[in-house]
Amino acid sequence: MKKVYHLKTCNTCDRIIKTLDLPSDFVFQDIKSEDITVKQIEQLKELAGSYEALFSKRAKLYKEMGLKDQNLNETDYKHYILDHYTFLKRPVIVVDDHVFIGNSAKTVEKAKTFIHSHE
Repeated sequence: MKKVYHLKTCNTCDRIIKTLDLPSDFVFQDIKSEDITVKQIEQLKELAGSYEALFSKRAKLYKEMGLKDQNLNETDYKHYILDHYTFLKRPVIVVDDHVFIGNSAKTVEKAKTFIHSHE
């Protein structure tokens, strides 16, 4: 599977996707218009190792809801990601059994190197 979970309206996601120069066999899912499913988040968790790894602590709602002051567990992270798209750290790039999460320069470079070495 080659897939990118992203926000169509996110300039950072757009920039990263352009930088990656992805082959045409990638599938794109705009998580705002097409909710992430339980099955998808469970598959991503298997690849990532935890729901926390997929959870964005930079989301505005994270602070607004007072979640930063709570002791969240894996069940909480999963619930919030499924409840609102903003809690998924993005973009999430899946290439077979590898996952690249977030927009750090290091992650983007690793994804780019991996993707283009497996074409």
